[in-house]
Amino acid sequence: MIYEIFMPALSSTMTEGKITSWVKSPGDKVEKGETVVIVESDKADMDVETFYEGYLGVIITPAGESAPVGSAIAYVAETKEEIEEAKLKAAGKSSSQNGSAAPKLSEEPPAKLVSTPTAASVASIPDVVVSSPRKSAPTAASDRQIVSPRAKRIAKDNGIDLAKISGTGPNGRVTAADVEAFLQPVAAPATKVATPAPSVTASPAAKPSAPAPALGTAQSLTTLQKAVINNMNQSLSVPTFRVGYTITTDALDALYKQVKSKGVTMTALLAKAVAVTLQKHPLVNASLSDRGIEYKSNINVAVAVAMDDGGLITPVLKNADQTDLYSLSRDWKGLVDRARAKQLQPDEYNSGTFTISNLGMFGVDRFDAILPPGTGAILAIGGSRPQVVATKDGAIKVASQMQVNLTADHRVIYGAHAAQFLQDLAKLIETNSQSLTL
Repeated sequence: MIYEIFMPALSSTMTEGKITSWVKSPGDKVEKGETVVIVESDKADMDVETFYEGYLGVIITPAGESAPVGSAIAYVAETKEEIEEAKLKAAGKSSSQNGSAAPKLSEEPPAKLVSTPTAASVASIPDVVVSSPRKSAPTAASDRQIVSPRAKRIAKDNGIDLAKISGTGPNGRVTAADVEAFLQPVAAPATKVATPAPSVTASPAAKPSAPAPALGTAQSLTTLQKAVINNMNQSLSVPTFRVGYTITTDALDALYKQVKSKGVTMTALLAKAVAVTLQKHPLVNASLSDRGIEYKSNINVAVAVAMDDGGLITPVLKNADQTDLYSLSRDWKGLVDRARAKQLQPDEYNSGTFTISNLGMFGVDRFDAILPPGTGAILAIGGSRPQVVATKDGAIKVASQMQVNLTADHRVIYGAHAAQFLQDLAKLIETNSQSLTL
């Protein structure tokens, strides 16, 4: 029996996927639950596992190429003897696509090897576990080494023994950055090894480190860039408006100096302040759907992060209003690390109810952000800098201030709602910042 491997839908916005690499080669034995191919969706790389045993007969979509969701990307034969039949089936499919008559092989519809996973099932895909002969494995409970799928792929491509690498991720998890760091000192002089992107801690967006393209050339869009373009096109159909506010940050800056040594990031401080303020303004945390205005039960703050290879992703700090500041900072670091390695699960980047975009670290005074589809508002945060200001009693002083601009869906949020939200956010930051640590 011949099984088809279909391109799965790894997120609700995914229309096509790009094959990052095939873990198995034609003729290889595949076991149930074993990773066969790694697919790049619009936001992350995902391991796609098999549901049946057999032999990989033929690959239709090679590594580096894309295929629509639901289309066949390979055939798997149940036995070795059926591998040739799988090749003929693939040849027939290719001929029919080119307008030629395809040979009729079987009236029986092919069985699925890979189904279209839901967001929940994709989120449950575990890290690849590799047996380690060393007794000093990163996890104290066992001698098994936890390795991210991307790290495993890089190690396999370069013939690296993962047992020689110490993981720096959670619970000793070996990340792609660990493998790349291991490769760098032993790489040949002519070999170009990608430098791991730095973690983002004090700001929600990082300066892209990708090399500048050669002038006079054209560069094809990545899957991530295509997804961003589609989202931006959708945003153009939403009637939005913008409201700006000036916030004095002296108290927030003082608090940051106190907690920075404990691992707290400015991103976590801003996200926490926004989340606490949203508790009083559920309408600003709402969005429009076919059912009407949806008031979200959770406050999930998404924070825009620029990717090194182009595009944008918004890791989500879930239940930010209920999570303590220190845990929020740890969560953020983990999210950014996985975002850089393209290992975020769909629920970690598409479950935001409110979005923050910060360009202050680039010296930007103010800017307007584009509303992400499916949300009601996004807050653009400019840099904080010393300003000469007048006090209520007419005196002059120097205070650090930042400009924030709220872009909102006018079908859900009106001007007064936006203004009241910004007013309460400013009040919290200016007069009650210490409460963010409680």
